[in-house]
Amino acid sequence: MTQLATGAPPPPFTLPNQDGRAISLSDHAGRHVLVWFFPRAFGRN
Repeated sequence: MTQLATGAPPPPFTLPNQDGRAISLSDHAGRHVLVWFFPRAFGRN
C-alpha cells in the first residue's frame, strides 16, 4: 500500500456507509471530508 504524504490529495475510493450504501469520495468533490471508521472488532459482524 502506498503511503500518502501529508497534504497530498487522496486517491479516489468508495466505502460502504453504516447502511451498506456505497459512498465515493467523488460524491463530495470540493468539500471537506472526514473519514472516520471503527474496526470490525467493535461490531457484531
